[in-house]
Amino acid sequence: MSYLEERSILITGGTGSFGKAFVRYALEHLDPQRLVIFSRDELKQYEFRTEIGDDPRLRWFIGDIRDADRLARALDGVEAVVHAAAMKQVDTAEYNPFECIRTNVMGTENLINACIDSGVERVIGLSTDKASSPVNLYGASKLCSDKLLVAGNAYAGHSETRFGVVRYGNVMGSRGSVIPLFRKLAATGQLPVTDERMTRFWITLDQAVQFVVDSFNRLVGGELFVPRIPSTSVIDLARAIAPDAKIHTVGVRPGEKLHEEMISEDDARRGQAFDDYFVITPVLDYWQSAEFQAGKALPDGFAYRSDTNDLWLDVDELRELLATL
Repeated sequence: MSYLEERSILITGGTGSFGKAFVRYALEHLDPQRLVIFSRDELKQYEFRTEIGDDPRLRWFIGDIRDADRLARALDGVEAVVHAAAMKQVDTAEYNPFECIRTNVMGTENLINACIDSGVERVIGLSTDKASSPVNLYGASKLCSDKLLVAGNAYAGHSETRFGVVRYGNVMGSRGSVIPLFRKLAATGQLPVTDERMTRFWITLDQAVQFVVDSFNRLVGGELFVPRIPSTSVIDLARAIAPDAKIHTVGVRPGEKLHEEMISEDDARRGQAFDDYFVITPVLDYWQSAEFQAGKALPDGFAYRSDTNDLWLDVDELRELLATL
């Protein structure tokens, strides 16, 4: 039985790609007592509500995680929180750094305090591979967010509120993914690629939702959960979508890496490997967990990178997977 079953759940960023997929999954499989969709875009809430229909278990809260008072009101009676709200576009964050910090860092701080004050039991924040050894503001802001969530377990004091983080790679088909762009441009016979050497981690929306749900069961407090997911090269992705298109290189954009990383070599020293996921344990003196001590310690020098990953999707596998989106 999932921890989330028959709970009162709130999801920040509930009208984003992940949020909508999580809401559909929760209504179908978790039978929540109440599911609060918290987001700041009135139009997106209206459109999603029209798509999904009226359900007595749903609550629709217009609000921004920058607004601590609104968060406190929305969290009344909530037992579990999925924190998916964030500024996610690398170039947008570079050009609007103050806004990125207010949402991704200060907004997360607001949520942590509101969850502790409201007696929420469990909170999982969504992170990104860009938060590991970050080179852009988006990644740096998400690293700060991750560290705030881990430290939230100490800030909770005698409260029973527990916080954790899930970190994964690019989500296939989500807003901002390169896949919709490649599909749109396929008819032109040309696809722009930043660098032919580039590799990325990939996960589907359904896989991401399931991993988050499973992580609520595993949560002790302060863990960083990372799924074992495949990598692919950007060239193979382009060939899977438009095999006859001409590829032209446009250059790496500011703040962009050739290869992404989900676990750095330094973090790996506190890592445990399981069959289909990793756990990075927190730097907290009081933290203990017999479950995670049962994992396999990561070897010296280990780093979980998209170019050295042992799981890969070739062109045919990519094409098959893309057909399901």
